[in-house]
Amino acid sequence: QINFVACQLFALLAAFWFRVYLGPSHASSAVRHAFATLFGIYFAVFCFGWYSIHLFVLVVMNYGIMNMASIPNIHRYSFVVAMGYLTLCHVSRIYIFHYGILTTDFSGPLMIITQKITTLACQLHDGIGRQAEELTAEQNRLAVKTRPSLLEYLSYLLNFMSIIAGPCSNYKDYIAFIEGRHVHMKLLEVNWKQKGYDRLPDPSPTGAVMYKLCITLVSLILFLTLTKNFPMAYIIDDEFIDKTPFLSRLVYLYIVTQAAKPKYYFAWTLADAVNNAAGYGFSGVDEKGAFRWDLLSNLNIWNIETATSFKMYIENWNIQTAAWLKRVCYDRAPWYPTALTFVLSALWHGIYPGYYFTFLTGILITLAARAIRNNCRQYFLWSVPLKIAYDIVTWVATQLAVCYTVAPFVMLAVEPTIKFYKSMYFHVHILSILVLLVLPTRPQARFLGKPQLQAAQNSVKSK
Repeated sequence: QINFVACQLFALLAAFWFRVYLGPSHASSAVRHAFATLFGIYFAVFCFGWYSIHLFVLVVMNYGIMNMASIPNIHRYSFVVAMGYLTLCHVSRIYIFHYGILTTDFSGPLMIITQKITTLACQLHDGIGRQAEELTAEQNRLAVKTRPSLLEYLSYLLNFMSIIAGPCSNYKDYIAFIEGRHVHMKLLEVNWKQKGYDRLPDPSPTGAVMYKLCITLVSLILFLTLTKNFPMAYIIDDEFIDKTPFLSRLVYLYIVTQAAKPKYYFAWTLADAVNNAAGYGFSGVDEKGAFRWDLLSNLNIWNIETATSFKMYIENWNIQTAAWLKRVCYDRAPWYPTALTFVLSALWHGIYPGYYFTFLTGILITLAARAIRNNCRQYFLWSVPLKIAYDIVTWVATQLAVCYTVAPFVMLAVEPTIKFYKSMYFHVHILSILVLLVLPTRPQARFLGKPQLQAAQNSVKSK
C-alpha cells in the first residue's frame, strides 16, 4: 500500500512534468510514447519486484497474437489468452497465499492490462474485420483500422499514468492524446464563435486535478477513520446476530458498506487525477460551458450515493470497467448478455467464492429491478408527491440491495458468506425470485446492424 501511494504521488508529479516539458508541441510522439512506457515499467518493477514479470509476459504474448492471428479471430484468441493467464495468476495467489492479501499484489495491474488487451483486440477486429454497417455508432467511432506498432502497443498497455491503478482507456483516445489531438478533437464539437471565441481555447486540467486531489484527501481520512472502526466482519459476529434486531442489522450493514467505499474512492480518483495532470482525460464542454475532465473517471460519487436503481448504481461505480464489460461482452454476446456479463466480471475479479456470490446475486437483482421498473414506474410519474415517494422507496431499496449484494465481495470466502445470507434470511434472493415469477418481463433491446435490422423487418412483414 505504501508503494502504491508513493508510486501514484510520484506519477502525479511526473504527469505534470510530462504535460509541461514533453507536451506535443515540445516532443515527438515517439519520445512521448517511450517516456510513458519506460516510466511505467519502472513503476511496475518498483512496486511488484519480480512479480512484474507476469505483466510483461502477458503483454509480449498478446503482441504476438495481435500480429500473427487472423483478424476474424484476433479478439477471440486475445480474450482467451489474456483472461486465461489472469485466471491462472488468480489461482496461484489463492493456493500459494491461502486467501491472504498480498503486500505486493500484482493482480491489479494485470487486470487493467487484460482489459486493455481485450479492448484493443475487439476494436481492431471491428476496424479491419467487420463492415461499418454491422457496427454500433460507438463501435464505429472506436474501431482501429491498422495494427499498432510495438512502441504504440507497449505505451498503451504499460504507460506510467495507468499501469498501477488504471483506468482502462480506448486505444484511439490514448493515441490521440499522445499525438496532441485529444483535446482539439473534443473542442471542435463546439461552435466557439457563437460563444465569443476567435480561436479554440486551451483548457487546463489544473483545476480538475486539484478538485480530485481534495476528494482523495477526504477519502483517505475517511478510510483511516471509518473503515477500521466499522469492519465488515462484525455483521456475522454471533453475538451481534443473536442480540440485534433485523432492521438494526440492515442499518449497520449499510454503515459498514459505506465505510468500505473510501479506499476505492481514493484509489480511483487519484488515478484519474494522474491522467488529468498529464493532459489526458478531457471529455468536452458541459451545458454550462465548463470544461470537463471526466473521460477516464471511474466513479460519480453523487450518483452512486443517490442512485434510485440498481442499474444507475452499477453505471456510476467502476465506470471504465463497466464500459469494458459492455464493449467486449454485453454488445457481442449472442445470448443472455446480462448473465454472461456478470459472469465475466466475476471471473475478471478473481476466483474468490465471494465474488461469484456477489455477481450471481447481481444477475438476479438486476433482472428483478428491471421488471419492477418496467411494470410499476409509470404509475408514479403523473404526480409530484408520488414521484418523490417512489424515488425515496427505490433509493432505500437500491442502497440496501447493493449492500446485501456486495457483502460477499468483501468477505471473500464461502462460510462467512453463507452465514451472512442466513442471518439476512436470504430476503433479497427470495423477493427477487418472487418478482420475476409474478411480474412479466420485457425482452431486452439489443443493437441490430443494418443487415440484421433489415432481416428482422422482412421477417415481421412476412408474418
